[in-house]
Amino acid sequence: MTKAACIGGGVIGAGWIARLAYNGIDVAVYDPAPDARAKIDAVLENAWHAFSRLTMAPAPKAGAITYADSVAEAVSDAGWIVESVPERLDIKQAVYAEMEAGAPADAVIASSTSGILPTNLQAKMENPERLIVAHPFNPVYLLPLVEIVGGEKTSGETIAKAEAFLPELGMKPLTIRKEIDAFIADRLLESVWREALWLVRDGVATTEEIDDAIRYGFGLRWAQMGLFETYRIAGGEAGMRHFLDQFGPTLSWPWTRLMDVPEYNDELVDLIAGQSDEQSGRHSIRELERIRDDNLVAIMQALKVNDWGAGETLGAYEKRLFDAGAQKPSEIDRTKPVPTLDRTVPADWTDYNNHMNEARYLQCFADASDAFLRMVGVDADYVAKGGSYFTVETHIRHLAEVAALQPIRCETQVLEAKGKKLRLFHTLYHGDGTLLATGEHMLLHVDMATRSASEPAEAIAAELAKFADAHASLSMPEGAGRAIGQPRKG
Repeated sequence: MTKAACIGGGVIGAGWIARLAYNGIDVAVYDPAPDARAKIDAVLENAWHAFSRLTMAPAPKAGAITYADSVAEAVSDAGWIVESVPERLDIKQAVYAEMEAGAPADAVIASSTSGILPTNLQAKMENPERLIVAHPFNPVYLLPLVEIVGGEKTSGETIAKAEAFLPELGMKPLTIRKEIDAFIADRLLESVWREALWLVRDGVATTEEIDDAIRYGFGLRWAQMGLFETYRIAGGEAGMRHFLDQFGPTLSWPWTRLMDVPEYNDELVDLIAGQSDEQSGRHSIRELERIRDDNLVAIMQALKVNDWGAGETLGAYEKRLFDAGAQKPSEIDRTKPVPTLDRTVPADWTDYNNHMNEARYLQCFADASDAFLRMVGVDADYVAKGGSYFTVETHIRHLAEVAALQPIRCETQVLEAKGKKLRLFHTLYHGDGTLLATGEHMLLHVDMATRSASEPAEAIAAELAKFADAHASLSMPEGAGRAIGQPRKG
């Protein structure tokens, strides 16, 4: 899947554009609104701010974003077509007719609807088997969940295509077993939202107090365990059965008003909007988006450490990016130091002077080492089979400063590759060619089962020998073999 189309560029549509384009897919966009491009550009800017910090894996070259003059033009060569037009069945069905007239026969049409049944969506289509609901969550470019819902005439092949494609974008497809209005997640959200409206209307709590109850309490649990696993723990050693025995009877108590709906009138709108303005009005919507995205990146990175929930999805996505970004030995010019890093300095890598802090120089060199090792075959699969390289000694020279959002690149030279030992020399440059730092690293090959030094696999050793032989003809880099320089005290 290399080309996609997005019909509709609102909040969800623009999020899809970002998710697709930043994963290297060319996206053709159609949105008739006169200010559509400006609004999409604003979302793309925030999306890149978040996406560039989400993972240290090398991002693919961003796909091209083009704007079409019609639906038919946008979908003409797309393999994945996203529909994010207003939530009206008649509008969506009219758009599908235009899509079918211009789209390739094997293109998947994915609706972003948050609740309309796919059977109703596909009712007037000539080829209904290729339509699914792919319901994402805002911000689409960060949150991995996407609900996949097929209609009565959706083919199993279309579902399978979606389930295979979406993980390549770093998403977690959740295929819904049965068609139901609003699917799964929005039905759960609706119950919380409805009860929250009552609490505000009845003066029990303000919008801020309700948000605090969620974000300081059960929201943190839900972010990594969901509902049922959280309650399983609450049941103690006896688990879910004990929890149900303990709290099941309270379900008959009148704790909630979920079957009732508060009257939706101007008084309720004014009350909620006024409290919301008081709670968050000091921030613009774009500022709130940045704050939200920064927090989501931090939470997902924390979950990744434990390979749990959304962090597990992020980890699998990173593996794909690392493996896809690794240069093949046949593509590498061994007559000179090898490019192993090319990125900009993230804002959160800097100190109070806006300069990259000391720890991030080591981060750059660690990432460069990883990139080089993947070139010679020490990738995630090799590590999973029990082999890896551990860094045992490092020497870094800090030679110049670099500021946030400035470009940096790294080149790597092999100084030694004999048996278990691998000695690398990294040179870090500013994008303008200024020498920023050098790092010399001694690594040992390790058997992950015994955690002791061991010989690398023959194929790995052979690739390293090719680099070592070629780099032996290069000049010894200035600074190689250096130490701090203080005499030893005997």
